Amino acid sequence: MKIIVLDGYTLNPGDLSWHSFEELGEITVYERTNPDQTIKRIGNAESILTNKTVIDRTIIEACPTLKYIGVLATGYNVIDIAAATEAGITVTNIPAYSTAAVAQFTIGLLLELCHQIGDHSRSVHQGDWTNSIDFSYRLHPLIELSGKTLGLIGFGRIGRAVAPIARALGMHVLVTTRT
Repeated sequence: MKIIVLDGYTLNPGDLSWHSFEELGEITVYERTNPDQTIKRIGNAESILTNKTVIDRTIIEACPTLKYIGVLATGYNVIDIAAATEAGITVTNIPAYSTAAVAQFTIGLLLELCHQIGDHSRSVHQGDWTNSIDFSYRLHPLIELSGKTLGLIGFGRIGRAVAPIARALGMHVLVTTRT
């Protein structure tokens, strides 16, 4: 089986090995693939892995040997699912990919909003704290998260991961979903 990774860098910036895929067949890994390179790179492959490279109807129709598309992300938005289904191509994704990392990043952004960490870091590096007449140096008023209410719109994997972190910081959590 011929396996093509169209945009390996997005998943693996160099700290992972693609070696185990060699047990499944011949693998070729491209760091990134531009739209005009996609059809040629897929060629006669049976399987492709992609993260951000768009696989639309034109590409699917131009690659008749394609049997499997693995999306190295949580969604299917880069794949023409209708065209893949019509062509009998199996499409999968990784539903739990990066859930913890996105939840941590969400809380990190919340902390940045409350404490302006970037501004304070730049100011300290410029020597402003050292030159301050006050020991308790701050550029902006601090906002304590404890006791505040966080509203989550959606309660999928990421929302369910953010909620306990927010609660650990003493926050009240409200949730709304479409379901």
